[in-house]
Amino acid sequence: MRVAVVGASGNVGSAVLDALVAAPEVDSVVGLARRLPDRTVEPYRSAEWLTLDVAAEAADDAEEEAIVSRLARAFEGATAVVHLVWLIQPNHDRELLRRANVEGTRRVAEACARAGVGQLVCASSWAAYSPVDDDVPRDESWPTGGIPSSHYGVDKAAQERVLDEFEVAHPEVVVTRMRMALVFTADAGAEIGRYFLGPLVPRTLLRPGTLPFLPLPKGLRVQVVHAEDVGRAYLLAILQRAGGAFNVAADEVLLPEHLARVLDHGRFFEVPPSLIRPFLHYAWKFRLFASDAGWLDMAMGVPVMDGARVRRVLGWRPRHDAESTLRELLEGMVELRGRPSVPMAPDARQYKSPPADNASGRRKSDGRRPARRKGTAMADQLTGGSGAGSRTQDGIDRELLGIYLADHLTGATGGASRIERMARAYADTELGPELSALATEIAGARQELAALIERLGLPSKPHRQAAAWVAEHVGRLKLNGRLLSRSPMSVVLELEIMRSAVAGQLGLWQLMADLAPDLGLDRSPFQELAERSRGFQTRLERLHEQARVSAFRADEKIG
Repeated sequence: MRVAVVGASGNVGSAVLDALVAAPEVDSVVGLARRLPDRTVEPYRSAEWLTLDVAAEAADDAEEEAIVSRLARAFEGATAVVHLVWLIQPNHDRELLRRANVEGTRRVAEACARAGVGQLVCASSWAAYSPVDDDVPRDESWPTGGIPSSHYGVDKAAQERVLDEFEVAHPEVVVTRMRMALVFTADAGAEIGRYFLGPLVPRTLLRPGTLPFLPLPKGLRVQVVHAEDVGRAYLLAILQRAGGAFNVAADEVLLPEHLARVLDHGRFFEVPPSLIRPFLHYAWKFRLFASDAGWLDMAMGVPVMDGARVRRVLGWRPRHDAESTLRELLEGMVELRGRPSVPMAPDARQYKSPPADNASGRRKSDGRRPARRKGTAMADQLTGGSGAGSRTQDGIDRELLGIYLADHLTGATGGASRIERMARAYADTELGPELSALATEIAGARQELAALIERLGLPSKPHRQAAAWVAEHVGRLKLNGRLLSRSPMSVVLELEIMRSAVAGQLGLWQLMADLAPDLGLDRSPFQELAERSRGFQTRLERLHEQARVSAFRADEKIG
């Protein structure tokens, strides 16, 4: 059994990988993520990896088709696809969130149908349910209209409609909806703190026993579930090919007295939510707090989930109770616990995703196939399969072609390093999300080139790649008018450099498309890569326009 996991490097994704790689029934796992985790440690080491962004912006129908086609190729041979991608931040950018959360689901579902995948297992949430004003447990038949004032609830409800439409159009695909409570574990502490609290809230206040008393919204009730239990639930749904919706939560519902027992010394007082909401709204509006008031509305309005079906159909039972799960999370938040992936890293800005060609090639102890290096799927198409590209046709100067490709790989190494650094440096600005997506995709294009050179049997001249990396890092030391702070001019100059680099990359793929017939290769993959480079140009141009408008004005800066 082969399983593809979209969004495999986050909290739930890591837990699902833990369960999958430990299951003897699962022969291979492919993880898809915008930025790669550290593939020298488990569970990431035991999966193949591809860099894909389901939220990539498509300028036209051709770009949209290219995104879905890449997903479909990644899903080929998979028995099941687990879709976990969901953006919570930046919640000031509703267009980006909608594109990732709703349109991303639509793209994944369509790709499953094209690839002939038998089951789509999608992460839904208790937030998808329509609001109630009581504590009566609701099963999976309760309407999924979401909480209107919660962007999270609205998008979860919209995702459910996407799945409804997909089930009607593709009855051959089993659709499984995992409606989960809040998923907690100690290793998600740093990630959840960033998503919901932000940088200004002291984490030490969350240490159990620190607060003398706890103010809580009147009528609050919370359901949680441990990430390990969630991973097992996904595995059981896949192994049993079980369709439909499943409420997944620990047995206990946390009420104010339970929260107080975990967070302080059992002392709490209740505050009307109407008094708390304005404070949350303005704290979020002025970026003092990461969560908007819609999260309070959702917490007060979602129904208590009845978990009888997941126990009856899948035989699932939680191994962690609700209070210990919450306590574990709080300790993880205080200690900034995480895992070696970008979403879960203790400090996401400092974590550097490893190069994609460092994937482990070691065979697993149970005999499953080793991880496959990123880029080889496209390289197989470029060269017509293993070894096919090592032959050079008459009329092509092999030595000259090798020099040309190696020079481009050198430039691509410097460019990938530069934009990855830009994505980290400007993560706290409005440019951050798009730079992050571009960094992943441009690094992926570099790996396509490296894999092509290897398949053609040409020298890559690694000393040049090292020199390019050093040159890019030394180039950061240039004077830009600021000694200790970021200059607003820097982002404009760096975007101009990246535009030039991508223009060169476009020329490379155009040339290879022209040479392909003489080399006995298929032109279409090169043409697709050229189109991808044109997309990079368009997106970099938009970022440059956005940055240059404010860079040289004293009263308007990027941030």
